[in-house]
Amino acid sequence: MTENRMERVQGRVWLFGDNIDTDVILPGKYLVLTDPKELARHALEGLVSNFSEKISKGDIIVAGKNFGCGSSREHAPLALKHAGVGAVVARSFSRIFFRNAINIGLPVVVSKDARDILKEGELISIDLEGGSIFREDGSSLSVDKYPDFLMEILKDGGLLQNLKRKFSKGDNI
Repeated sequence: MTENRMERVQGRVWLFGDNIDTDVILPGKYLVLTDPKELARHALEGLVSNFSEKISKGDIIVAGKNFGCGSSREHAPLALKHAGVGAVVARSFSRIFFRNAINIGLPVVVSKDARDILKEGELISIDLEGGSIFREDGSSLSVDKYPDFLMEILKDGGLLQNLKRKFSKGDNI
């Protein structure tokens, strides 16, 4: 379950390998879809049959290097978010996937060790502001912390909501 305002994410681990590209996250034939619920139905379907039916809200994808490589489609992180993924943790991300995910309010966390240490199905909690993953056994892993401006976007639920809040308050942008 994701706590309010995106400071902490808790869920079960789904393990994936390296180079999970946007065509695997959401095959190109579904780019014509505009309903986020329909996009979610096809998330990761080439790797896990009926992924969107098996995942519990808030579950966390943990992957190796280069997650989200490939095309720059925003559909891929949207499909994951609307499927119920609470966060994606990876050794590294494609830059455009990383930023697209932040912009729609999906936390993406860089950890050099998580893929090698965490176990499939393990319950973890990610402290996004503190930069830690907490395990059921009480141990923890460090993750890269977000710069303040990215944490602010996540807390607001995405870039659009962040800008709306700032404009409504008359903040200097």
